[in-house]
Amino acid sequence: MEMVLFIVMVLHLTGGMSALPDQYSRAVDWLSRYGYLPPPDPRTSRLQTKDGIENAIRVMQRFGGLPETGLLDRKTLKLMSTPRCSLPDIVEGEDMRRRRRRRKRYALSGLKWHKTDLTWSVHSYPKPSQGLSNSLVENLLFHALKAWSDAAPLNFQQLQGDSRGATAEGDIKVSFSRLLHDDGYPFDGLGGTLAHAFYPGVAQVSGDTHFDDDESWSFGGDSSTTDLFTVAVHEFGHALGLSHSSSDPSIMRPYYQGSVGDVSTFKLALDDRLAIQQLYGARDGGQQDGKDPHLPHLPTLPPPRPTQHSDPSLQERCQGGFDAIANIRGEVFFFKGPQFWRIQRDGSLVSLKPGQIKNFWIGLPPEIKKIDAVYERRGDGRIIFFIGSQYWVFKDTEAMSGYPRPLSDWGMRTESGAPVDRVDAGFVWAHNGKTYLFSGGMFWRFDESRKDDQAASLPEPGYPRDNGLWEGMPNHMDDVISWGEGDAYFFKDNMYWVLTNGGLAQDVVTPKSTAVDFLKCPAPPSKPSPPSPRNPKKCHCDFNRSQSSRCSWILLILAVLVGNLVF
Repeated sequence: MEMVLFIVMVLHLTGGMSALPDQYSRAVDWLSRYGYLPPPDPRTSRLQTKDGIENAIRVMQRFGGLPETGLLDRKTLKLMSTPRCSLPDIVEGEDMRRRRRRRKRYALSGLKWHKTDLTWSVHSYPKPSQGLSNSLVENLLFHALKAWSDAAPLNFQQLQGDSRGATAEGDIKVSFSRLLHDDGYPFDGLGGTLAHAFYPGVAQVSGDTHFDDDESWSFGGDSSTTDLFTVAVHEFGHALGLSHSSSDPSIMRPYYQGSVGDVSTFKLALDDRLAIQQLYGARDGGQQDGKDPHLPHLPTLPPPRPTQHSDPSLQERCQGGFDAIANIRGEVFFFKGPQFWRIQRDGSLVSLKPGQIKNFWIGLPPEIKKIDAVYERRGDGRIIFFIGSQYWVFKDTEAMSGYPRPLSDWGMRTESGAPVDRVDAGFVWAHNGKTYLFSGGMFWRFDESRKDDQAASLPEPGYPRDNGLWEGMPNHMDDVISWGEGDAYFFKDNMYWVLTNGGLAQDVVTPKSTAVDFLKCPAPPSKPSPPSPRNPKKCHCDFNRSQSSRCSWILLILAVLVGNLVF
């Protein structure tokens, strides 16, 4: 009964088709993370309700400038996947009804510095591969702070290191960090959250501003990089006491908006000036004189980057043969050897260069040579890695304690009774929420909704079954994912096949290029498509008027029989 009510609720909030149940669950998590929903608390029976979630979606849509449908439509899901600041949009304790009535768009955190002379310091810089010198980083940060002091009577002084090289603390401490960095708010690698800052106060971290060093930081960011100045102005707004704004234009909107252009002529939008002046008052005489000889010189914007004609990773990225492919947090990861490529929800490739598995997934063996299979578990969002005869369970990007464990925990045995010693592929089919693991031309099905968080599942009765039941798909696939509208994508070598609408067989299954469609590789010269690896199971009928009806009935009966075998 609870499952029926859940499905009805999902269909209502998604308009019946725009978002899948896993997207819905992630959307609820997103709304809680950014302040639109209070976190559920089973101990006090404070659970999310349909009306509460619908209202939260409407507030989020209003804040983001979208039509207030109350549904998880495509525009709403797209905005939720946009790179952004990791601070919440709605400050805890702020009354929603008062917020809806308020005419001002900006928001205050309720905290401010009780002085106007503030110090700042840089404790670490972007990795050298970013191409930003330390002096340019300091220059951009100086001008980002100046954007606020032009509007309010604030004075910023940079503190330098002492004779021993130690950096003075300062009121606003800036650093570039990766993943877990000792403040309780880990970064998530390239894309996603870009930076965060702590509001003013007396705590050790008050005013601290952290940038994700996995991002591609630049001066005058193009479509493949992130502009440091734009993000710094936003985060320093938080460090001075501002929350997110729903106004457009506003530098305090939570979503990354691209480069502001010429830094030397940048001025805050009216909404941002009113917000900072609400806290600290207006600067007498307006904006500071931009011709002050003591201001550091800011170089002109670099010219647009020329098209790169050489790509050193082109061959390994585009030749296919991936060890594992997985849909994790709505993104597709392609694993090959010790490396991986990452495709964002909008289909864009995060970077032409691969990431290193050992640097991103903390807890796997550092000497790892390849991943056999990966999938994200439905329900708790844990990520399962299979390598040889062992498996790991991850919470986000860190392995949980007690792993690796032996593959024998899963109880998979061949038809002869021999234990399975490796997993070739694995995925959760969005069509029915069941987990499927493949090995040696056979597959097993698991219901992981009925299991302890730490324990491996056991196969459902009647398995293993032959991979040939997935008609039109490669029998020995590299991996499988649910993607797009919940269709099943089968990958083999450098091709993929799509099984749509939750069916097991399709009349026509045309393979497509993984390299071209997913990994942004150039299309090869035109040539006939390879034949689909369909099994020789079809009705041999002459489709004339007298026999077409009979053949259709035979096909229908076969489809029902095959469907009963799996469902």
